[in-house]
Amino acid sequence: MRMIYSLICMAGFIITMIFDPKLAISQTDESIAPNTQTLYEEIAYMDSLLFFAFNTRNLDKLKVLFTEDLEFYHDTAGLGSYEQNMASSERLVRQNNDLRRELVKGSLEVYPIKDYGAIEIGMHTFCHTENGQKDCGTFKFVHIWRKENGS
Repeated sequence: MRMIYSLICMAGFIITMIFDPKLAISQTDESIAPNTQTLYEEIAYMDSLLFFAFNTRNLDKLKVLFTEDLEFYHDTAGLGSYEQNMASSERLVRQNNDLRRELVKGSLEVYPIKDYGAIEIGMHTFCHTENGQKDCGTFKFVHIWRKENGS
């Protein structure tokens, strides 16, 4: 199975990626319906996969997770493409400023979109070292996931 999404971040960025929903993490909220629970787990797992690759500077894994029709929306930089996102990722790796992304615990929300996919909303924190000081910012993001051809 493969799913594609676009991510819209407030002071963040947009990403389109592919994921294998057979792999999942657990969610403890008992009030979530079973189908929604599975969807939540799929989305949460892919979120963790993407940012493990980002945090470990694994460009090969990042390139596999992004689709070439990526739409990357940034509140200050505007719309970007796959090529622009990959170039930006390569620059970040070369800077070696220990930039890391962490999902804010308890902030993740996932909503199904009938016959399309899902919307993911959450908060994430990005931290890096600048001039010897740790610099962090927390931002809200929205991912729009599209399911295609059973993936």
